Amino acid sequence: MARLISHYGGNSRSLFEIIILFLALVLQICSQHATSHSIVQFLPGFQGPLPFVLETGYVGVGETETEQQAELFYYFIESENDPKEDPLVLWLTGGPGCSGLSGLVFEIGPLTFKNEEYNGSLPNLELKPQSWTKASSIIFLDLPAGTGFSYPKTERAVQQSDWKLVHHAHQFLRKWLIDHPKFLSNEVYIAGDSYSGRPVPVIVQEISYGNEGGVQPWINLQGYLLGNPLTIPTEGDYAIPFCHGMGLISDELYESLRKNCRGEYHNPDPRNFVCLRDIESYQESISGLETGNILEPKCEFGLRNPIEVHRRMSLAKPSTFLSSRLSLPPLGCLSHGYFLCTYWANDDNVRNALHIRKGSIGKWKRCNNDIPFEYDILSSFQYHVNLSRKGYRSLIYSGDHDMIVPFLATQAWIRSLNYTIVDDWRQWYSNGQVAGYTRTYSNRMTFATVKGGRHTAPENRPEECLAMFSRWISNMPL
Repeated sequence: MARLISHYGGNSRSLFEIIILFLALVLQICSQHATSHSIVQFLPGFQGPLPFVLETGYVGVGETETEQQAELFYYFIESENDPKEDPLVLWLTGGPGCSGLSGLVFEIGPLTFKNEEYNGSLPNLELKPQSWTKASSIIFLDLPAGTGFSYPKTERAVQQSDWKLVHHAHQFLRKWLIDHPKFLSNEVYIAGDSYSGRPVPVIVQEISYGNEGGVQPWINLQGYLLGNPLTIPTEGDYAIPFCHGMGLISDELYESLRKNCRGEYHNPDPRNFVCLRDIESYQESISGLETGNILEPKCEFGLRNPIEVHRRMSLAKPSTFLSSRLSLPPLGCLSHGYFLCTYWANDDNVRNALHIRKGSIGKWKRCNNDIPFEYDILSSFQYHVNLSRKGYRSLIYSGDHDMIVPFLATQAWIRSLNYTIVDDWRQWYSNGQVAGYTRTYSNRMTFATVKGGRHTAPENRPEECLAMFSRWISNMPL
């Protein structure tokens, strides 16, 4: 308890609040917990019974008067290898506000949407052989409340924040394990990508403090893994060096930017007019590029605003929407799959199959950008330091063609940790080909690039990412 107070004291929270939150968590875990779950054997759009165990359900969090109330929805898929022995992974898609279903069907799960032209019928699902469930069981969680099928139960619960997300993830996992005692001894890892780089290390630390404080059930926490993780406030400053290295801006413009902006590219001084002029030239040079992967086509409805597709679909008549040239992204765009997912998840038969509570939410959105959200964890750097001192394992990987969180930014904050290198920079392979580069540190941290990978690397490099994950989670070198 003393350690918990000492830690949180530096995070703008009063001692009284921390004691109340901690006691509320203990009482909550020990008291009767509100959970419901069902096994899903058939899914609309998929031919025949599912060849793996899929469970969906809700876990209630924040049920005391000291916190807001919410029902968190999850998809759980048992390991297709050995669920009794394989690790258990809690996966949080980024955003904040992007559904766990997005991680399941577009990144690391065993299902995906068949890439075919939409004809007005329910989109078809097919198996994805490069699923991380080949090596672990995975819980895909809709978090924070308002994400996917998770929903707040009170008006006060509508407002979310990084810290609420952390507390609710912690509560969720302990309650889920109480309800699934056969997984109590399994090794546990917390994982995610993109924005999840902020809350995941904090979640891991809170679980660790809970274990040390005697909160039950004890969680067999081993570490965490993050892809292209948002970590420090200055990551945007590395986009310009990245673009120069990738040949997207000229040497002359890069040197002028370095001289005039002095490294402050993301938030330059508004009085520095020569810097602002160079920034404008830079923006012109990269216009037309897909920032999530500079090799992909820039699509009308891409990662930055997937909600607009849903908005147009919900406001227009289906025939009008589908006849518009702007309504459906081409098959070559990732956002075409996002459209299919949105249509699929809003089908009544799909909701019945997933056991979604009627009237709990309106239209499902892959990423809900409308959640009132307070960004009160601005950096997760110190939590990486703390967790390494505690001996937890970590894998940090970067799709090396991402401009949003460039690998240069991730390398920079890892380098500033000053950890001793135990396995220096080298290639790692998948299917006999170079899949990226990796380096291992003395504090049980591994960094890896995924060659050709995007902001969400498993989305366009599934085979390589499965090889990376399977080796790391089995304590094997990449």
